[in-house]
Amino acid sequence: MDNLKTGEVICKRRKELGLTQKQLAKSLNISFQAVSKWENNSAYPDIEMLPKLAAVLHTTVDALLGYESVVTDYDKRYDSEDYYWGLTPNRICYDIMKVLPPVRPYRVLDIGCGEGKDAVFFAKCGYAVTAFDVSEQGIEKAKRLAEHNKVNISFFKADLFDYRPDTEYDIIFSSGVFHFIQQTARKELCDSLKEHTADNGINAMNVFVKKPFIKRTPDKTRDETKRHLWCSGELFGYYSDWLFHTCREEIFDCNSGGIPHKHCMDTLIAQKIKEV
Repeated sequence: MDNLKTGEVICKRRKELGLTQKQLAKSLNISFQAVSKWENNSAYPDIEMLPKLAAVLHTTVDALLGYESVVTDYDKRYDSEDYYWGLTPNRICYDIMKVLPPVRPYRVLDIGCGEGKDAVFFAKCGYAVTAFDVSEQGIEKAKRLAEHNKVNISFFKADLFDYRPDTEYDIIFSSGVFHFIQQTARKELCDSLKEHTADNGINAMNVFVKKPFIKRTPDKTRDETKRHLWCSGELFGYYSDWLFHTCREEIFDCNSGGIPHKHCMDTLIAQKIKEV
């Protein structure tokens, strides 16, 4: 997801396939100037262009965006009997229940479900849950957790760069995932989620926020160039036309990676109210 690396990958793959910039542009129905800008890192492919670009270059969206190291990172975290994030549901899950309690099996989409603790919690409470993650290890552990708790959840492997909802959900939920999305792609992502939310449904999510007085996570096993912190209030702006139930920013302690540090996070629960 680093621009420089993406431009290098596009250029390298194009030359390996013996394509000129003009030929690549023609196959994508764009100008060759656009391809030149990508390779010079003066512009970035639109997110909806990435799957087509990956197909033409015979590679993957993950590889184009330098995402493989992120996938490997999480596969390693989840490759144990223990649950890396524990089994306690995220606090936002309880906040969601206050806004849209399971008086019927509301449809939930859990984006970046990890090892499945929140998805399983929702299913045990009576919601109809669909959940996905980019990590194969995480999905397998999530399936085992669901089986252990005797709940049915539709799990599948996908990542945000390839997947967009194709049906409506009553609740779209994501925790600690959207910092992998670059700023240029965030409005399109939020617009897609909003479009596939049923009337009176909610979107509930949190994002890591950059602050000059908080140092980046000191975990040297992770490639921090793949993570893009948000600005304070940025998430809220994308939902300015919805009803806010939760809108908060907080700084909290964290010990992931074994080194104590702090994060700043914005949390939003917003509801889609039918226009009158």
